Amino acid sequence: MLHRSSFRIVLCASVACALALAPAVAVSRQDARPLTPDEIRALVNQAISNQHRNDEVLAVFERRERRQTRKEETDTALFEDKAFRVVPTGTGTLRLLVEENGQPVPAELSLRQLRDLEQALVWALDPAENKQKRRVEKFDKRSRERADLVDALRDAFLFTWQGRETSSGRTLVRLLFEPNPAFKSRSRNTELFRHTRAVVWIDEAAAQLVRIEADLASDVSFGGGVLGKIYRGGRFVIEQSQFADGVWFPTRYEYNFSGRKFVFGFELHEVTLASAYRRIGPPKEALATVRHELSNASPAPASR
Repeated sequence: MLHRSSFRIVLCASVACALALAPAVAVSRQDARPLTPDEIRALVNQAISNQHRNDEVLAVFERRERRQTRKEETDTALFEDKAFRVVPTGTGTLRLLVEENGQPVPAELSLRQLRDLEQALVWALDPAENKQKRRVEKFDKRSRERADLVDALRDAFLFTWQGRETSSGRTLVRLLFEPNPAFKSRSRNTELFRHTRAVVWIDEAAAQLVRIEADLASDVSFGGGVLGKIYRGGRFVIEQSQFADGVWFPTRYEYNFSGRKFVFGFELHEVTLASAYRRIGPPKEALATVRHELSNASPAPASR
């Protein structure tokens, strides 16, 4: 649980996502009426419902991600700069490395990864495959946990009106999310909410989460502090943007955290940019696409 990727999964899932936000400008006077507490809660509830739909649709879209990490937040030089093709497999996603430090990966590696993707999709279509049942169970468990995390936003926070802003011609409602003292965490993942304070932008007309800027107001301990701890002051930003009517996908994740794993200190300073979303479909459709790519990528047989 304390591996870097585990922190990333928990933090990303815990906050539900949001949208690319351009510099805000003042709204007109006729838009200045604050929403009532009931209207705020209704907007948040609708945004949560829409987020569930976004997550469902995302399961049939591939994307490109560029991940950049630094050893320290103030570093100008990158420690890691990688680009991935991220493809859904029916029981999760497979990341195919396409660039490293701005250079394409060797053709042999690209072909090998494409064949691995083909195999993962073949397994997804074979319920009798030895490990497929376990993959499905793990995927279903992760999906339920993700849905529970998104739903928990309703009760985990108190919402305070902070005004309206405009971005690219759209009106955004800005809310302060503060931990609800009455919230009872139902899992170690939702426990993060009790330590998190966030500013959240919601597109008022679409009722979609647009941007979240959050920070840890207190330390987050794992295993009573024995397994590790994320220190207060950690920050993360999540954005998402509209890709089709009623469908919004993540475009940016940014994490700046420090903490301790057992007795060893760690820092995580990472930005991931997501783009080039393309519908690839469920495993059967995706497999046909991948096999077509393989037929074009495989070297031609030697002539006799």
